[in-house]
Amino acid sequence: MPEVMKTLFLNPPSYEGFDGGAGARYQARREIKSFWYPTWLAQPAAMVPGSKLIDAPPDNLTVEQVAPLAKDYELAVLHTSTPSFANDAKFAAHLKEVNPKIMVGMVGAHVGVLPLQSMNAAPAVDWVAVGEFDYICADVASRKPLKDIGGIAFRDNGRVSFTPPRPTIENMDDLPFVVDVYKRDLTIENYFIGYLQHPYVSLYTGRGCRSKCTFCLWPQTLGGHRYRVRSADNVAAEMALAKKHFPQVREFFFDDDTFTDDLPRAEEIARRLGKLGLNWSCNAKANVPRKTLEIMKDNGLRLLLVGYESGDDQILINIKKGVRLDIAREFSRNAKDLGIVIHGTFILGLPGETPQTIQKTIQFACDIEPETIQVSLAAPYPGTELYRQAQEQGWLQIQTGELVDTHGIQTAAMNYPGLQSTEIFSSVEEFYRKFYFRPRKMFSLFGGMLRDPEVMKRRLREGVEFFKFLHERKATAREMAQTAAAASSSGD
Repeated sequence: MPEVMKTLFLNPPSYEGFDGGAGARYQARREIKSFWYPTWLAQPAAMVPGSKLIDAPPDNLTVEQVAPLAKDYELAVLHTSTPSFANDAKFAAHLKEVNPKIMVGMVGAHVGVLPLQSMNAAPAVDWVAVGEFDYICADVASRKPLKDIGGIAFRDNGRVSFTPPRPTIENMDDLPFVVDVYKRDLTIENYFIGYLQHPYVSLYTGRGCRSKCTFCLWPQTLGGHRYRVRSADNVAAEMALAKKHFPQVREFFFDDDTFTDDLPRAEEIARRLGKLGLNWSCNAKANVPRKTLEIMKDNGLRLLLVGYESGDDQILINIKKGVRLDIAREFSRNAKDLGIVIHGTFILGLPGETPQTIQKTIQFACDIEPETIQVSLAAPYPGTELYRQAQEQGWLQIQTGELVDTHGIQTAAMNYPGLQSTEIFSSVEEFYRKFYFRPRKMFSLFGGMLRDPEVMKRRLREGVEFFKFLHERKATAREMAQTAAAASSSGD
């Protein structure tokens, strides 16, 4: 049997502060320093003996530092996304310049949805994965001929060829643990998320989401709408290993799209985590019943990341969210009553948005009072229903690769009758200011800082980063306004 190719898994260097580990599901660059774990790359890296995983953004590595490593490898697998694709294609070319013999593959939702366009736009790339890519990477590294590997597009005598689709992974317990790769290749202290305790570690206990949200990237591209899960025994075994590997970790986060999709399983895993004495958090929908919340809280749950999206019921219907505002309010009251912290995420510019609904969403956020919030702009990623709607309705104002500006800041991608993209963009800053700059909220945040010196140190750093981010958004807003004015005058 031929020796496995010497393989390098890479999240390439990108914008300063670019959060590539999460596949840029929201924006490429966040308001404060935030880095998710490259779990999607760590999984196949765990399947290829002798591989190496490099996550350039959190390690602050430059192209000049990373590209020369191509001399020592036969295969490079790059994770890419819609906001970072153009940059990643250039980086692939750098690798080929250093080592013309290296094989370069790309994985991620963007190339999975647009394989032919991606291959044409990235001539240095030899193959891309169409769908889940764990076993694809293992097959390529084992020197299996590309034509015999299911689920890829590859270069074949000057043209792009496709192989038959690969079946979806059903037995998630067959996948190896990622925490061994984290331990081997990553510096966990380099990973920050504003609402999680530091240092933290995140991973997945399953893939897919039963919800049908029109904007959400992963279920419509790689994950699917069935929640394919690891067994509670398997999760508990990896968490016991994670506790051993990382005694310094203060919090573990389960990054499943909706960890609470399967309530009995969530409760069972919670009990296992309670026995391990772990502090943990997860993604949840705003409809978890109080009974489940109580079990999770009693077994170490600290925080829930909840996608509220909007404070308008009709918008929630438009995006197929599957949760009403009255249910979300009751859930939020229960969580607060039980002492569960909530980080709420909101999206401005979804179908049906108006100046009035923006104000409703801001007021809704102030009413339910999550501990912290994230406000994003609606991003029509290729492969999502939102993208198809935007094209059909003429809402889309940009080309595929322009979801971020040259600094990695998310742009407002859509216009609606009566609501221009510039107004949607400006409303993000208004949202943050109205939520955080209230006496009650400021008093709460300062109280937390006074109680914990580490929290104070961190919040002061984050405050500087946040105001710098807002300042840069003003520059982006001016550029958008100038572009809109130029377009308007040229159309007169």
